[in-house]
Amino acid sequence: MENNNKLTGKRVLITAGAQGIGESITRHFIDSGADVSIHYFSSTDTAKELMEYAISKGQKAVIVGGDLTKEVDANQVVEKTVEALGGLDILINNAGSLVARKTLSEMETEFWHKVMDINLTSMMFVTRAASPHLGKNENSSIVNLSSLAGRKGGHSGSLAYSTSKGAILTMTRALSAELGGQGTRVNAVAPGLILGTLFHNTHTTKESADATTASIPIGRAGNAADVARAVQYLASEYDGFITGATLDINGGVYNM
Repeated sequence: MENNNKLTGKRVLITAGAQGIGESITRHFIDSGADVSIHYFSSTDTAKELMEYAISKGQKAVIVGGDLTKEVDANQVVEKTVEALGGLDILINNAGSLVARKTLSEMETEFWHKVMDINLTSMMFVTRAASPHLGKNENSSIVNLSSLAGRKGGHSGSLAYSTSKGAILTMTRALSAELGGQGTRVNAVAPGLILGTLFHNTHTTKESADATTASIPIGRAGNAADVARAVQYLASEYDGFITGATLDINGGVYNM
């Protein structure tokens, strides 16, 4: 990957940055010369490997564990990031999960709240803690990870997940207005079928993946690097005019 000079020396926090799409995002930022804080929940070994990779390239890197659904943990992740990197320029809100497939008739209240906390409340916690640090810079950037499910409603059993991901699109627009005055742009990406990740390996059958792929105009499913490049672009446009936008990454199967 070519070095993107706009990102050289920039300080980036990536939540869930050591797994799936998050791992690819982290690697892209490292290869672009950024200093990185890699949040992880359970992927300790990969987080350490990424940290060592960044350090081997002469960049600052730190790994920070925590359960972002807990306000205290979310605050500590941001505090440790700022302490290690000396500030914060970019926040990538990547953490999230479908957890399991449940239809409305199967929906327990506890499960509903769990999915909302993982995908939405955690994002609010981290963004709230990070915002004052981002605001200390003339320009800063937030990129939120939504989903095609947040646009279309998702496949059967993804009611809670799709609802939370749709809310992220609205949160992105609201934050872009609220934080614009401090020089922070806020955008989102909405990936479609991204194969080769734990998410789809766990929750998507081969038959379902094949059927979805057959409907994609570009003729293939996506991969983690497809998402990472888009996230990197939105984050790096410091002199840009893009905020409150959602970039759809789905091969043309859905657009608006």
